[in-house]
Amino acid sequence: MFFVSIGLAITAIIITALFGLRFGTDFTGGSLMELSFMDFRPEAEDIQTTLKDRFENLGDVSISPAGEESFILRMKEIDENTHQDILTALNSKFPNLQEDRFDSIGGVIGQELKSKSVTAVILVLLLIVVYIGIVFRKLTGTLPPMAMGLAAILALLHDVLIPIGVFAFLGHYYGVEITAVFVAAVLTILGYSVSDTVVIFDRIRENILRFGGKENLSSLVHSSVMQTLTRSLNTSLTTLLSLLAIFFFGGETLKYFSLALIIGIFLGAYSSIFVASPILVWWPKRK
Repeated sequence: MFFVSIGLAITAIIITALFGLRFGTDFTGGSLMELSFMDFRPEAEDIQTTLKDRFENLGDVSISPAGEESFILRMKEIDENTHQDILTALNSKFPNLQEDRFDSIGGVIGQELKSKSVTAVILVLLLIVVYIGIVFRKLTGTLPPMAMGLAAILALLHDVLIPIGVFAFLGHYYGVEITAVFVAAVLTILGYSVSDTVVIFDRIRENILRFGGKENLSSLVHSSVMQTLTRSLNTSLTTLLSLLAIFFFGGETLKYFSLALIIGIFLGAYSSIFVASPILVWWPKRK
């Protein structure tokens, strides 16, 4: 399973490199409108034609469906007057129009948000390494803190790279965009995954301090995983049930946020068992 994990992570990296990430207006700047059509939902081409006929300077407008009654319109940054003019024009063409959401972000703010998001993820990873090094310092004779920190970081990278690869695929084929909500999901995944990993590591620490681990480390790690397996599965399944409810019934805005969490939390439980734990066994034998 460890090599299956390596294969999945490499596949995710290749997909991301080939397709890239489709960044939303949160990162690129621009305006976003989510519109609901109460009577009937027109074709996207009809909306596009109406906008082109009345707003020559609007540029390209990306229109994608959102549920059964709504569309999401993405365009360059517009001011409030243009925003109201667009609503008036569309409402005259398609009566009973309702605006559910409007966001407008400047390009400079988008770039700043992108850099701060990367900084936040890197800072979280560094703090996790420091935390694990401090908490498990008593195991230096059997397992150096570096081994536990490395195992945790590789498991976290595994848990983040695969969702990024999935969203690169979805962005290329289905137009799914990376927004600030996705960054929040990634940070949540990191916290959840390291929590699950630390539970197993803590049981490994208890067993090493009780029985000693230099001669039978692999069996101690295996026993520790089995002792915490029920807790990991129960916690993950109950969390996934809540996220599945959000995915199916939470609306378009929360759909891909919950999808990222579903993938990441499943991987968090998986990587604690099949990635982080094998690395702990491999580390003393690496020579």
